Amino acid sequence: MASQLPDGDPAPSNGSLPAGTSTNGPFSVYVHVPFCRTRCGYCDFNTYTAAELGGLSTDTFLDAARAELDLASTVVGERQVQTVFFGGGTPTMLPAAELVALLGAVRERFPLAAGAEVTTEANPDSVDQDYLAALRDGGFTRISMGLQSVVPHVLATLDRTHTPGRGVEAARWAADVGFEHVSLDLIYGTPGESVDDWRASLDAVTAVPVDHVSAYSLIVEQGTRLAVRVRRGELAMPDDDDLADKYLVADERLSALGFHNYETSNWALPGGECRHNLAYWRGANWWGIGPGAHSHVGGVRFWNRKHPRAYAQALASGVSPAQGREVLTDDERRVERVLLELRLAEGLPLDVLTPTERARVPALEREGLVGVEGDRLVVRRRLLADGIICDLLD
Repeated sequence: MASQLPDGDPAPSNGSLPAGTSTNGPFSVYVHVPFCRTRCGYCDFNTYTAAELGGLSTDTFLDAARAELDLASTVVGERQVQTVFFGGGTPTMLPAAELVALLGAVRERFPLAAGAEVTTEANPDSVDQDYLAALRDGGFTRISMGLQSVVPHVLATLDRTHTPGRGVEAARWAADVGFEHVSLDLIYGTPGESVDDWRASLDAVTAVPVDHVSAYSLIVEQGTRLAVRVRRGELAMPDDDDLADKYLVADERLSALGFHNYETSNWALPGGECRHNLAYWRGANWWGIGPGAHSHVGGVRFWNRKHPRAYAQALASGVSPAQGREVLTDDERRVERVLLELRLAEGLPLDVLTPTERARVPALEREGLVGVEGDRLVVRRRLLADGIICDLLD
C-alpha cells in the first residue's frame, strides 16, 4: 500500500493560508497522476491500478485536477510558473492529448515563464515515438524515464514490466522528437544485482543522448511485496557496503563523461539539472495538484487526501482536498534549509547556521567531511551526509 500521510493540523475547507503568509518568490506546480498499469514490488508511492480505483474514471480525476487548479489560483493569485512537473504513478498512462490538455489547464491559471521547464515522468512501455512527439508538440520540454535497470533478472526482481532495451530505445525516441532534456532513472542494490550488472546499466544509460541521470539506492519499504519477500527469506536486504560501492561506481562513471553530481542522487551535464527538483531543495513555493500531493507556500506545508476517490469527492463538493497542514516556525524552516541544501553541490550559505553550528565546521573540515568555499559550506563525503548534518546541527 502507499505510504501514510503525516498527521499535522486540520486544513481549512476553503484552502486558505494563514494571514500574513507570503507567496512571493519562485513558484512551481506539481501534478500527481496516480494511475499505474501494475504495482512494482518495491513501490510504496501513492499509485493505484485499475482494480484499486473502484471504477473511478480518468475523466473524474481530470475534472478534479482542474478544480484544484482553480482553488490554487484563488488562494495564491495569478503567479508566473517557473517549472511544472507531472509525476505519479505513471502520467503517461493518460492519452497524450489528455496530458497535454492538463498542461493547458495549468497554463490557463498560471502563465508559464519564458523558458519554463515542463517535465513528465514516464515508464518505457507506456510511450512510443508518436506519443512522445505529441507531448513535445504540446509544450513538454523534459522527460524523466523510469529505466531502473537493463538487466533481465534485476527487472524481474523489481517487478518491472518493460524489456531491458525498451528504456534506452524510448530515451532515443525522446531525443529524436526534440525533447530539450532527457533523464533516465536507475535503482541500485536490488537483491541479486552484481557490480557488473550495475555497470551494464550505467553503460547503457550513458550510451544514449541523455543529459541527466538519477541513481537511487533500493529501500525496502514496509508493506510492499518486496518487503514480504525479504521477510520470508526469499530475498536478501540490500547490503550497505554494496550500496556504497555502487554509488561510487556511478559517480566515477558519470563524472568521467562530464556529468556533475549536483545533488546527492542526481548527475547532469551542464544545463541539464532538473530545475523543478532544485526548487524543492532550495525551499521555493509549489502547489501540488492531485491525490496525496504535497504543497509548500511561504512556510506552510499541506497535503491532499490520499485516495483518488476521496480527493475527487472533496473537490466535487466544493471544498479543498487538503487533509492536513503544518505551519513551520522560523527555526524549522532554517533546519530544513540545512537538511536540503547540504544535499546540493552548491552547498549552504554559512550564515544560515547558528553560531554554535558554525563553531563545529572547522573540526568537520579538518576531517575532510566538509569544505568552505567562499561563504558556503559544502559536504565533501556525500555517503556520510546524514551523519555529518546530525553532527553539525544544534
